[in-house]
Amino acid sequence: MSDSSETDSGQAVPVDTDVLVIGGGPAGTTAATLLARRGWRVTLLEKDAHPRFHIGESLLPMNLPILERLGVLEQVRAIGVRKAGADFPVGGEGDRTNVFRFDRALDPKFGYAFQVRRSEFDQLLFEHARANGVDARERTRAERIEADADGRPRIVRARDGDGRALAFRIRYLIDASGRDTFLGARLKLKRKSREHQSAAIFSHFRGVERRPGEDAGNITVDRFEHGWYWLIPLPDDVMSVGAVCAPAYLKQRRGDNEGFLMQTLAARPSVRSRMQGAERVAPVHATGNYSYRCTRMAGPGWVMAGDAYAFIDPVFSSGVYLAMNSAEHAVEVVDGALREPAREAALQRAMTRRLQRGLKHFSWFIHRFTTPVMQRLFVSPRNDFQLEQAVISMLAGDVFDNRAVLRRLYLFRLVYLCNALAIAPQALRGWWRRRRRVGESFSGDTLHEGNP
Repeated sequence: MSDSSETDSGQAVPVDTDVLVIGGGPAGTTAATLLARRGWRVTLLEKDAHPRFHIGESLLPMNLPILERLGVLEQVRAIGVRKAGADFPVGGEGDRTNVFRFDRALDPKFGYAFQVRRSEFDQLLFEHARANGVDARERTRAERIEADADGRPRIVRARDGDGRALAFRIRYLIDASGRDTFLGARLKLKRKSREHQSAAIFSHFRGVERRPGEDAGNITVDRFEHGWYWLIPLPDDVMSVGAVCAPAYLKQRRGDNEGFLMQTLAARPSVRSRMQGAERVAPVHATGNYSYRCTRMAGPGWVMAGDAYAFIDPVFSSGVYLAMNSAEHAVEVVDGALREPAREAALQRAMTRRLQRGLKHFSWFIHRFTTPVMQRLFVSPRNDFQLEQAVISMLAGDVFDNRAVLRRLYLFRLVYLCNALAIAPQALRGWWRRRRRVGESFSGDTLHEGNP
């Protein structure tokens, strides 16, 4: 496909493509690759140049079948750290840690996952899309859409890194632009979460103590007074370390971000001990208030995938999996709608229902993760009625189609309610703290748009 030429008015003459995908992350590259394999002309626009920094390094076991279908599983294995499960240290009990290993899930398809540097992972997927026939363009930013009378996108105007105007005449648009929410912003669909808000401060370190043996690659999720920490092992003895906390707490910081991060990490002995002698090897970033959802996932001639539609607190590492999973379903919508236009609305409704079902289960746990009730349940997990295994399945990403898991997750909610009644005063205080932080805000992001 040749680049656009310009008219006398300076506007680019559109070039034809069947599908335009905005965003070169996991959602965009997955959708672009699979659509190109089905014979469609696909153009993929990424505003930055790979490799670029991105947070969200922890994959789930349910990512692995998608990577297998894409044909990149072995390449990801080569750049990743094997993740057998998730560690949840127990507060006030010395060195005790509850380990939730993925091979204990109900009917596990893969009993492990990987931790990856997102710069390498995203570049691998982008280059793979190009190798599959996608017209994949870096340093190219979509700027505006020209739609027909029915609101169906027809022309997308963009600009490359040298400032040249580009235009694409399209049949379908996939918005995989991440936190940029290209369509969400332009159509005014984006809504801040009314149930949960948080902020984060983080960096990469070398020399952080890892867990022993087969748990050396596990993600550690550790609570503290103002939120929770993550410790994610990466290759070359590097670890991603950060804290997700109430926006009001992050607004208390004085001086530089590094000092505040180290002060925050020192608040928990189990984290402080692992950070002894660690060396920071990346900038310290802060970002806030990134829980949101758009009021629509699809419309005439367009569909959203991944963070372009919704982003939830990353405590269970669901971001990359939800992005790639939704991209696969966006492929079914686009392919079906292009072949049989009369099916478009039904395909879009089915995709929306399915993704919202998975988001509902992740969100329910996430919104309650820091409460006294959930802490009580995670301190002493029990497998009555295979509830612990169902929670592990949720942690693995199996929240869409496995009826055995879904039934037990609803039963877990009943157990949660019973425990809330048993510790009612503490539960009420936890609920009130959670409600108060929804209205909090944080400004001063150090991340570029689209992160995390």
